[in-house]
Amino acid sequence: MDDSLQTQEQDHVLIIEDDERLAGLTRDYLEANGFRVTVEADGGRGVERILSLQPDLVILDLMLPGEDGLSICRRVRSDYPGPIMMLTARTDDMDQVLGLEMGADDYVPKPVQPRVLLARMRALLRRAEPAEVGEETRLTFADLVIDNATREAWLDGERIDLTSAEFDLLWLLASNAGRVLTREEIFDRLRGIKYDGQDRSIDVRVSRIRPKIGDDPNQPHRIKTVRSKGYLFVRDG
Repeated sequence: MDDSLQTQEQDHVLIIEDDERLAGLTRDYLEANGFRVTVEADGGRGVERILSLQPDLVILDLMLPGEDGLSICRRVRSDYPGPIMMLTARTDDMDQVLGLEMGADDYVPKPVQPRVLLARMRALLRRAEPAEVGEETRLTFADLVIDNATREAWLDGERIDLTSAEFDLLWLLASNAGRVLTREEIFDRLRGIKYDGQDRSIDVRVSRIRPKIGDDPNQPHRIKTVRSKGYLFVRDG
């Protein structure tokens, strides 16, 4: 295969990480697995690098010199449609919640095994792929329309502001309307990992999606919580 064509077909990953050794090892591992990788150590340049390069995926450290990962994620989210994976040595639940609220698609604590990192990256990239020909791409529930081809949703004709991860979860629930999806199923489909019984990321996303689609957070009628099981998108909601 022509080298230039091969390069064009590689997924481009931007790593924003100030630990040079870790960034270098991660870059080498990803390049050995077919990715094109760019490394940036300065958080102060993170926003400009993401927006100018528009990589297929961003691996973003939380603690950075110049500007922290949460701030970078918040600032680029409206102009960068690709998946953002936050990486941090801190294990505080609030950091995870804040990262998801800023628009991160996944949150990975350090240290992470390279194979686990790769599996979660591939799950994010699969979700970002366009729908296949012949696949159902548009769902309508009264005043709510969800389009998987454009990855957009509308309520009463007004476009809903959803992060990439929020859209993926909404589409998964809506395309399984009338069926309870367990947290285990959701984690497997969206993140390619097993649910550990403690991760709150799905619950955080559901709580953020509900008001955006006209659901009452206290008495939801579209996305219902099924105690000890998971979530149900009501078919005729």
